[in-house]
Amino acid sequence: MLHSSYIEISKSALQNNINFLKQEIGPHVKLSSVIKGNAYGHGIEQFAKLAQECGVDHFSVFSADEAQRLLSAITRPATILIMGYLDNAELEWAIEQELEFFVFEPDRLREAAKAAKTVGKKAIIHLELETGMNRTGFESHTLRIAKSLLEECRDHVRLKGICTHFAGAESMQNHKRVTEQINLFNEQVEALKLEGIQAEQLHTACSAAMMTYPESRFDMVRIGIMQYGFWPSPETYSSYLGKLQRKQDPLRRLINWKSHIMSLKHVNAGDYVGYGTSFQAPRQMVMAIIPVGYAWGYSRSLSNQGQVLVRGQRAGVVGIVNMNVLTVDVTNIEGVQKGDEVVLLGIQENESISVASFAELSTQLNYELLTRLPMNIPRMIIS
Repeated sequence: MLHSSYIEISKSALQNNINFLKQEIGPHVKLSSVIKGNAYGHGIEQFAKLAQECGVDHFSVFSADEAQRLLSAITRPATILIMGYLDNAELEWAIEQELEFFVFEPDRLREAAKAAKTVGKKAIIHLELETGMNRTGFESHTLRIAKSLLEECRDHVRLKGICTHFAGAESMQNHKRVTEQINLFNEQVEALKLEGIQAEQLHTACSAAMMTYPESRFDMVRIGIMQYGFWPSPETYSSYLGKLQRKQDPLRRLINWKSHIMSLKHVNAGDYVGYGTSFQAPRQMVMAIIPVGYAWGYSRSLSNQGQVLVRGQRAGVVGIVNMNVLTVDVTNIEGVQKGDEVVLLGIQENESISVASFAELSTQLNYELLTRLPMNIPRMIIS
């Protein structure tokens, strides 16, 4: 093994999740697979091929570089939507490749029309409206400019979508804000329609909104975290389970992150382990040295708190997580040997280490932990 750890991605788990999501949204709503952040740590190149095999034909990315990686990875044509960063210098390339992209300010719209005229193809755009997130999107005053620009550029621009993004649909604390956003979006869409501006698609919903606010589904939903087998928040999960008689998670996690024991170390009672004095052995102990540390996405804040699986049992992290190494207590695990498999995230026998457990101990969101898994950890597909 050339790498100190590797990630397994389950095809059957993804198929299960895609089937569940399509069942939820019904046959008339398009599912867009959001693969920003290196497919939430699962690997754009590996995940995209797998998703296509599972029936996905629409992908959403954040930036042009992600779109380029996706283009080189997919095995058959798919719709690709860039939701965020696309430099003006990249517009001609995007239009030539028939990529779709968000337009959220007058400059982007002007430059897109100019690039489309140069290329000789229409720019396929999605008009993003500001409804209360206050990040990107046309506000009421700039929307007036957009209206006139769309009229001027009609020969060079195809208005594929009108969209917005919600400010925290995963928490009921934001319920008033989100419902106000939905109402404002509907008002703005109707106002545009009265002026003859109508898109082929309306889309607003992320995973959380899709589950909690069915009225936000419109023509397409942009699903990220749930396709990977994770819920947007415990609140979203609890709300869904509350509607069921049989309380069972319909999602399956795709990811298993594994390594091996690099070395075993016997430690005397009273000795300190690792840097500093954060852990002192209370008795004779056996430590397993694992060749993974914070350089590989295993947070330093999991020092003396994290857990891994060895021989189907939990082993606690002791001492400070190093850049490339962590130490775990295997004193009570019989028969441990150098080379034994170690599960950092995922399932081994009847035990599991969840992203949620990482998040609780390290104060990271599950989104954050997943996307911090380095790109150079090998990803491999399993059934």
